[in-house]
Formats: sequence, C-alpha cells, structure tokens
Amino acid sequence: MKVSELVKELNLVVFSGEEGLNREIRGGYVSDLLSDVMGNATEGEIWITLQTHRNVVAIASLKELACVLLVSSLKPEQGTIDHSNSEGIPVLGTTCSTFEIAGLLYQKIKG
Repeated sequence: MKVSELVKELNLVVFSGEEGLNREIRGGYVSDLLSDVMGNATEGEIWITLQTHRNVVAIASLKELACVLLVSSLKPEQGTIDHSNSEGIPVLGTTCSTFEIAGLLYQKIKG
C-alpha cells in the first residue's frame, strides 16, 4: 500500500514531505525511543510515534522508512517540517491514540 492511499483511507493529515507520498508501506513500527527505531525498524515501515522533533526525520531517512505518523493530534516542529520536505519523507498526523492507529494500520497493511 502506498502512503498516499493510507492517507486517504484513514483521513490522515499530511504535514510535510509530500514528495514521498508514493512510497510503499511494507509494515509498521511503534516506538518513541529513537535508538530502538534505529536498531529495529526496517525499510519501508511506517513509524508511529509521539516524537515531534527533527531527529525523527533523520532516523526515518537513515532507516529508509516510508513515513512518520504522529499520534494524538501532535504537530511537528518547524525544523521537522523543513527536514521532512528536504528528505522527501512524509510526516503525517492523526487524532487517534497510538493504540488505536496501530490497530487500524495493522488491519489495512496486513489484513
């Protein structure tokens, strides 16, 4: 499933990184600990987090993740938006909690 398809199906907010909306999602990873994501997330996954600072884009780029999804109506910092746009990695948002969106994503991607 492409990031753009998921955005439409789950009514997600696209904050930045529109250039990467055609990336393919192969799975998901949920963590708020950057070192955990660096060590365990794999290419093509959507990263669900509450971290809003620019380092999330650096990790997403390093790991070649499909996108970053911020939960609970959180908004990215301006530095995050700028970095996301320069890297072409979408930063998305949802009003759902981490638990809720993880379940919905699992159904869409694996179901």
